[in-house]
Amino acid sequence: MHRPIALIALVASLIAVAATSASAAVPRDFVGLVAEDTLSAPSDYRRAQFADQASLGVQLLRQTFDWSNIEVSPGNYDFDTYDAFVGDAARAGLSILPIVFRAPPFRGGGSSTLAYPPTKYEDLGTFGAVLVRRYGPNGTFWSDHPDVPEVPIRAWQIWNEPNLKAYWPRGPNPKEYTKLLKAAVKPIKAADRSATIVTAGMPESRIGVPLKKFIPGMYKAGAKKWFDALAINPYGHTAGAVVANLARTRKIMRQYHDSAPIWGTEIGWSDVGPSGPQRVGSQGQATQVRNLVKLLARKRRGLKLRGFVYFNWRDGQPYNGKDFWGLHTGLLNVEGQPKPAYSALQQALAALR
Repeated sequence: MHRPIALIALVASLIAVAATSASAAVPRDFVGLVAEDTLSAPSDYRRAQFADQASLGVQLLRQTFDWSNIEVSPGNYDFDTYDAFVGDAARAGLSILPIVFRAPPFRGGGSSTLAYPPTKYEDLGTFGAVLVRRYGPNGTFWSDHPDVPEVPIRAWQIWNEPNLKAYWPRGPNPKEYTKLLKAAVKPIKAADRSATIVTAGMPESRIGVPLKKFIPGMYKAGAKKWFDALAINPYGHTAGAVVANLARTRKIMRQYHDSAPIWGTEIGWSDVGPSGPQRVGSQGQATQVRNLVKLLARKRRGLKLRGFVYFNWRDGQPYNGKDFWGLHTGLLNVEGQPKPAYSALQQALAALR
């Protein structure tokens, strides 16, 4: 009678070890998603979407925390929309990577279609610290909502795509972006000294400053001291091209003796819509999503990859009469129905567990 019991115990032990090894294969929040349609949506819709995303294996949401919508007048903050978003994410067990972004007009922001940095870079740090004190460890949001599971925000992404003129209308400038980054760090770290500072996600784009120029420009300006993870938005026609973009960035970082992690904070493919290198068709989108998860999980240690974020959860409607490929990268179509890419991600993430 003792032998079967011992055998059962041994098998259980091996299963536990295997499960531990599988879960240790990638960080808990390695897999991220942009779900822009959920921010201002009714809570019942948002909660249903978050539950679906968590069931797929998504662990993190990357979300713009729009400064121009939160600081409604100097020193006055409207947290209602973001309180609801953060609370529902926490109930679903999802972490959040906020993009601290878009200065309000009274801080130097411009039109709604362009994202101007603040006139005084220190103002972004002040705003970042306000967010930390609201949603970070021991933040007032958690004490105000004791019924919500506490999932404090620990990483903060400073701005978005500053190597594109649309997000730095004065003309992309790595030295100026580094000044903004530096100004943000001290107040945020003062509010949470363990906070992770993430650079803006920077794409390799023909309409912006190439990463081989912008990232070295940041290092030459002293940026290495002011971030904990370097982010790029490594779009590519294939999953292999995405990995190649990450590898080129790691090579640049090695040249500046930087071993900080890389975070791929925007990656995606469209199935339909305007033509371009990221439009790959319905089955192509599914194939690239599946290949992406496999490749990044396999190569993450060599790349020192902190995680990746897929863009986007659901297709969007053209706005201002304009359509572009990024409105068709969703795992769901406009009607909310799953595409083949949804099942591809589900299967690929299940294999990581």
